[in-house]
Amino acid sequence: MITSGPIRSPSRLLFGALIAAVCVATAPTHAASPAPLPFPFLLPPPVATYEPPAAAPQIINPQEDEATPYELPGRLRRQVVSYMTREAPGTIVIDTPNKYLYYVLGNGQAMRYGIGVGRDGFTWSGVQSVTRKAEWPDWTPPPEMIARQPYLPRHMAGGPGNPLGARAMYLGGTVYRIHGTNAPETIGTHVSSGCIRLTNQDVIDLYSRVNVGAKVIVLPMERRADLGRVTR
Repeated sequence: MITSGPIRSPSRLLFGALIAAVCVATAPTHAASPAPLPFPFLLPPPVATYEPPAAAPQIINPQEDEATPYELPGRLRRQVVSYMTREAPGTIVIDTPNKYLYYVLGNGQAMRYGIGVGRDGFTWSGVQSVTRKAEWPDWTPPPEMIARQPYLPRHMAGGPGNPLGARAMYLGGTVYRIHGTNAPETIGTHVSSGCIRLTNQDVIDLYSRVNVGAKVIVLPMERRADLGRVTR
C-alpha cells in the first residue's frame, strides 16, 4: 500500500504529546495570558479598615482658674461696698475678726473679699507692704512651719495643686503672704499659719489691682473694721 508520508507509530505519537504538555506547563509565566474576569467583570471592593482618631492632647492652662462647685456664702463673695477710710486708694486693709479683705477704691468705696485667716495662736497684726507678686508661685514652707509639721514637702512647684493657689503677694520681709487656695471651703475660717487666703478667682482679681509697694494694714483680732455696706 502506498502512503503520502512517513508512518508514525502509536508510541512515538504518545511521546510527542507528553513533551508538548511538559513544555506548556513549564513555559514562563509572563507569556501566559491573564485569566478572564468573572461575571459581571467587577473587582471585589477593598476591605475597609478603621483606625480610631488620635486623642487630642490635654491642654492645661494654669492661667485660668477652673470653676469650682463650691459656692461662697453671700457675705464672703467679692463685692463693692461703702467703706469710709482715710487710707489712700490702693491700700489693703485686712479685717481679721470678720474675715474680710478691703481693697480701697476711693470716694468712700472699697472692693471687699472674703478671706481665710490664721488659726488660733497664728493671727497677727501690723503694717506691711507688698514687696513681690507671683503667678502660680512655688511653695517652700519656712523652717518654723516644717518644725511644727515635719511631714510637709520641702518644696512644691507652682500649679493648680499648690496650696498657694493661682497668685501670691508677699508681705515685707515676713513669711506671710496674701495668696489663693484650692480649698475654697476654708474661706471665712481660721485655717492658716498666718497667711491671708482668698479663692483663686478672687486672688486673681485682687492681683490685677495691687501694685508692688502697696500698703497692707492687718487689724488685730480685738479691733473690727467697718463692715461696709454693699453698693453694687
